[in-house]
Amino acid sequence: MKLVVITGCLGLIGSHVTKRCLAKGWQVYGIDKCTYAANLDLLKDFEMFENFTFIKKDIADVAYLPDCDYVINIAAESHVGNSIIESEDFIHSNVVGTKNLLDLIRKKPKNVDNQPIFFHFSTDEVYGDIVDGEHIETDILKPSNPYSASKAAADMLIFAWARTYGLKYLILRPTNNYGQGQYPEKLIPVSVKLLQRNKKIRLHDEGEPVRNWLHAGDTAEAVICIIESGTYDEIYNVAGGFEQKNKETVKKIVECYFDDDRNYLDYVDLGYKREGQDVRYALNDDKLRSLGRSPKRIFDDEIKDLVNHYKKHFRW
Repeated sequence: MKLVVITGCLGLIGSHVTKRCLAKGWQVYGIDKCTYAANLDLLKDFEMFENFTFIKKDIADVAYLPDCDYVINIAAESHVGNSIIESEDFIHSNVVGTKNLLDLIRKKPKNVDNQPIFFHFSTDEVYGDIVDGEHIETDILKPSNPYSASKAAADMLIFAWARTYGLKYLILRPTNNYGQGQYPEKLIPVSVKLLQRNKKIRLHDEGEPVRNWLHAGDTAEAVICIIESGTYDEIYNVAGGFEQKNKETVKKIVECYFDDDRNYLDYVDLGYKREGQDVRYALNDDKLRSLGRSPKRIFDDEIKDLVNHYKKHFRW
């Protein structure tokens, strides 16, 4: 049985990873500071498992890590627009928080049983945008906004701690995640929220930016696959294999919401520009696929049920 610490266990990705690890029978220590984006209803579900222990804490303030095999660091401030308005929280969580966890691991004894592998969640945005082709793991990092810069900074800390202190690490760089339980500031849930309130959906840059969609359940499967492979000191891209313009995503949301093919343009506002807006993200994840992992969920098969879920169950 593996012992894992999962930070950000009540967020979208963190909750899917937590569910998957619990289902494997692993001992899970979940850490979350329970910000506005945390889904507190999940905590009641997790605490029904005897192999789950919850720690309410900011990762920048954690003073002790239980003995474990992996520290899976998913906790992060992740909304690009918020980072442009004010970046302090992003530096605190994504950089200072990561540094604190690295130091806690560094101070543990260096032997197989006691020093865990640091499994860090980065993002496709650290590479910057790419008009054609796909980014591979060895590409230079060129972040375009405060959020992606904070995540790239965390990656750099990990490389430095690995070289200086011999810390073992894994870095996962996923594309745009979606799924049940996402706070309504991201495109799919916030679009449903605005439709419910008879307000228009704001699309930056006329909805032209392209995103690659990856279900959080597939991201969780990638984590399990990598851990069970026994690898470390590696970077893995993980992609959903499906990309489209944001306006195409919103068109599908509107059609699913009303269950017809009405003109989605009647429900959007295209008059917004965002500083640091990347045109397109795209990742090559052949390295991860070589371990036997590939995405199972198809966006067009998932979107209708997801829109209906947010209509009926999500608390705004």
